[in-house]
Amino acid sequence: MKDYRWLHEYCLNRFGSAEALEARLPQPRSAEELKAIGDDRYLSLMALRIFRAGLKHSLVDAKWPAFEEVFFGFDPEKVVLMSGEHIERLMQDARLIRHLGKLKSVPRNAQFILDVAREKGRFGKLVADWPATDIVGLWRYLTRHGCQLGGLSAPRYLRMLGKDTFVPANDVVAALSAQGIVDRVPTSQRDQAAVQAAFNVWHEQSGRPFCQLSVMLAHTVNH
Repeated sequence: MKDYRWLHEYCLNRFGSAEALEARLPQPRSAEELKAIGDDRYLSLMALRIFRAGLKHSLVDAKWPAFEEVFFGFDPEKVVLMSGEHIERLMQDARLIRHLGKLKSVPRNAQFILDVAREKGRFGKLVADWPATDIVGLWRYLTRHGCQLGGLSAPRYLRMLGKDTFVPANDVVAALSAQGIVDRVPTSQRDQAAVQAAFNVWHEQSGRPFCQLSVMLAHTVNH
């Protein structure tokens, strides 16, 4: 495994200057900012991520105002009361993406968010307080307790929220493979632990957030 110095120098050479590199890197939200996000927005973004999976994002985003309307602004207290018959009626609404499994996931995830909020005070506290040095643990928590949050949906959801996380997208996995860390998308706990350990080392060496390290690593793959 190569160290952060190599990663930084590679990216500097690729982009030509420190300024050009920094302009390409995301900034995570602070814990305070994450805690300030309302539970309705956590549910809305969770649903948005689920509906985006496998579809063109611009198509889903264009329909999202209709989703906000039919799901009562994604207020978890209201959404959780939607019956199965109500959800099935939404399959007749041409303004929506009519995928029954994904539509059913919305009230189920509303219940998930309410359960966490009752324990923590609000869902954002769970997200904000989870340490990035064990971000794969949060992926697993979301996958286990949420609905339709498997695969890359959990890390992509966290990235959308602004929670500091790496995302094992194709380029990142290719870069990790080139360094002998994993040879496939890290779905097992063992592979996820190996990837987390590597990012923890680069984080300790650089002080950079995990989301920036993830983007930098993706740029080491030749296209």
